[in-house]
Amino acid sequence: MTIYHPSQQQGAAVFQAIPLNNRKKLSSSEVIKFGRNPNICQYTFQDKQVSRVQFSLQLFKELDSSVLSFEIKNLSKRTSLLVDNRELGYLNKVDLPYRCMVRFGDYQFLLEKQDGESLEFFETQFFLSPRSLVQEVNWPVPEFSRLSSCSTQSTSPIEIDENEF
Repeated sequence: MTIYHPSQQQGAAVFQAIPLNNRKKLSSSEVIKFGRNPNICQYTFQDKQVSRVQFSLQLFKELDSSVLSFEIKNLSKRTSLLVDNRELGYLNKVDLPYRCMVRFGDYQFLLEKQDGESLEFFETQFFLSPRSLVQEVNWPVPEFSRLSSCSTQSTSPIEIDENEF
């Protein structure tokens, strides 16, 4: 995972608790949680804008397949999670492709899966990007610059004529 937050350039320690450049071996049955609470989350962010538990990653194997995959689930009631420009509300989950961009607030994660042999373990490794990942890999930027807060009400896109601005 390559990670980025704009405040890191001003010396903020938002990723202080995340081990950079080192591989960490985890059990394949473990659900990995990311957020602010160190008692619940394996990877924590030093930022009050982050939910206590922001999102989780879980390994799984499709039925009748030997291929291992990951799913990501948004566990924040306050903030949507954007996975390749697909917005996930609270408790929504999606299977991750081999390479994808995950964003919430000002946080950016480029997740890249590498194939391996083990069904018992997998490894994580974090790298800090010196510049925005959206700009670096020319990822499409959605129409809104920050992710919206989740609401329990269903909202639909509204079409507006250009002359109504």
